[in-house]
Amino acid sequence: MIRFDAVSKRYPGGQDALARVDLDVAKGEMVFLTGHSGAGKSTLMKLIMLMERPTAGQVFVDNRNLNRLSSRHIPFFRRNVGVVFQNHQLLFDRSVFDNVALPLQVAGYQANEVGRRVRAALDKVSLLHKERHNPITLSGGEQQRVGIARAVVNKPALLLADEPTGNLDPELSADIMRLFRQFNEVGVTIMIASHDIDLLRRMNKRVLGLDGGRIVHDGVLP
Repeated sequence: MIRFDAVSKRYPGGQDALARVDLDVAKGEMVFLTGHSGAGKSTLMKLIMLMERPTAGQVFVDNRNLNRLSSRHIPFFRRNVGVVFQNHQLLFDRSVFDNVALPLQVAGYQANEVGRRVRAALDKVSLLHKERHNPITLSGGEQQRVGIARAVVNKPALLLADEPTGNLDPELSADIMRLFRQFNEVGVTIMIASHDIDLLRRMNKRVLGLDGGRIVHDGVLP
């Protein structure tokens, strides 16, 4: 599903965020990224979602060479990639329903299909009863679940999450991880960046450890 071939990323000013990274993530796999701040986790994810382009090397997603994807095709590509952010990035002038509906409306779905998909996504994250609430009235864990519903409402094959439990207590973090496991069990490829080593050990999944833009660990944590 994801392949990096000798991928490097250098930002203006000479900072090397990634240095000749080789990586393979299989379709349907659940994998974690970890490493100190500035290790390259966010840059790696930005390359996958085409928020950045590599300085050298090639990035493939679902057998598609992203280096060859023109700017006008990026919005179509992103419809198949769900993204969950640490700070939720919800719109507080809209309801929970409208926040989750936004990707479908941008993609041009009919209103009846939008309603069906949004309610199915909210039901999956146990928030259907709050579809008319404003997100600002929800707890941090509930806001994160709204963000997850928005990320999966398009039924993406790939789900990326950047520190999705960073602001949550251990119990809420476990709830969010159970949701990700459920999506993974139905075939969604998932990549999650996290600093929480205890959480990564409990998940017992493949972990890619980054340091200085290089992969220094690849496997289950001991």
